[in-house]
Amino acid sequence: MKWLAAALLVVLVLLQYRLWISDNGVRALPPLEAAVATQRAENEQLEERNRRLAAEVHDLKSGMAALEERARSELGMIGPNETFYQVVPRAAGPSRTPPQTAAR
Repeated sequence: MKWLAAALLVVLVLLQYRLWISDNGVRALPPLEAAVATQRAENEQLEERNRRLAAEVHDLKSGMAALEERARSELGMIGPNETFYQVVPRAAGPSRTPPQTAAR
């Protein structure tokens, strides 16, 4: 009976060692929790991106407004009976103010 108790005590000590001291025990838990949290955050971002893409695909399949918007922004489409005005900024250079005359 003493041998059985001793064997159980040895097993208990080995299990406690594996739990508290070894690299696969409690010490490995915080890095694993951090990795899980990082992966969850990345998954949430990817799910949000997937939702936006799915909504865009639905819009493109269902209506002409989304197609027209995309054609205007990406291809520069101008619709019928529309006028396109392009405003060109002035080049940076000498100002064109009239010369000042000296008062006598």
